Amino acid sequence: MQQEFYSHGKLLLSGEYAILDGALGLAVPTKYGQLLQVDSRDSGFLEWISLDENNAPWFQGKLDLRSFSWVSSSNKEVSNALGKLLLEAKKMDPNFLAGSEGVRVETKLSFPRHWGLGSSSTLINNIAQWAQVDAYQLLWNAFGGSGYDIACAQNDGPITYQLKNRVPIVEKVSFAPSFKDDLYFVYLNKKQSSKEAIANYQRKELDKVTFTDQISAITKAMISAENLEDFETFLIEHETLLSSVLDLPTIKSQLFPDYPGTIKSLGAWGGDFALVTSRENPFRYFQIKGYPTIFPFSKLILSK
Repeated sequence: MQQEFYSHGKLLLSGEYAILDGALGLAVPTKYGQLLQVDSRDSGFLEWISLDENNAPWFQGKLDLRSFSWVSSSNKEVSNALGKLLLEAKKMDPNFLAGSEGVRVETKLSFPRHWGLGSSSTLINNIAQWAQVDAYQLLWNAFGGSGYDIACAQNDGPITYQLKNRVPIVEKVSFAPSFKDDLYFVYLNKKQSSKEAIANYQRKELDKVTFTDQISAITKAMISAENLEDFETFLIEHETLLSSVLDLPTIKSQLFPDYPGTIKSLGAWGGDFALVTSRENPFRYFQIKGYPTIFPFSKLILSK
């Protein structure tokens, strides 16, 4: 018997860092994601293979289902993280894999792992579906984080996300603005470590109540913006505020000071994707600068 599970990738358009402390964030699932297929076997092992967007294996391993230890692994760091996830899922539901005579699991990404669109969160949500456990709890038990990426994995349109007393509040929102054809996403050629970025943020001394309130207000303003000019104003407010809090230069001032439109970092500052505005096709500008991976809004974002 074969089982299939699929989860969407993610981008956080507002609320990065502050979302950990209860700020309202605007998040969008992507048209790219990850598939997980499970086939029963009688091998006594959990055989795992992970394929990239070109169907090439990037990880392979074999787990003994009795001892829950790896018999073979092509990458120890990956197998340690994967084993931790599977073990946490089993702790949450002891029936998970109980009595199994063997399984073969194949995962397939539809985007390059280094893009930072959620190779981990889509995997976590897929495993949670397979094990029939709560995906947020699995994330928090295994690795921590805000959980907005899990919300994106589970939704097929834009959402707001907020943590209230460690409970995720997810609301579907309409975010397909009239100016969406002037919005683009540029990959910054660098996958940023969310873990390190979060640790750096958490060391900062600041009034987090005021900070999260400010970010929440900007998020609401971004969602309700009626024209590109207003939207750009809110993006700049967000960038300026985060730059001050993190004591880091904005991506625009650092890499693209001569760019005529607005640029906002997404996720951990310094890597992954940036949201850019442009009233005409910006591909040539960014390609000349050495950033050839650019998506128009409608090519990347799931939007209803």
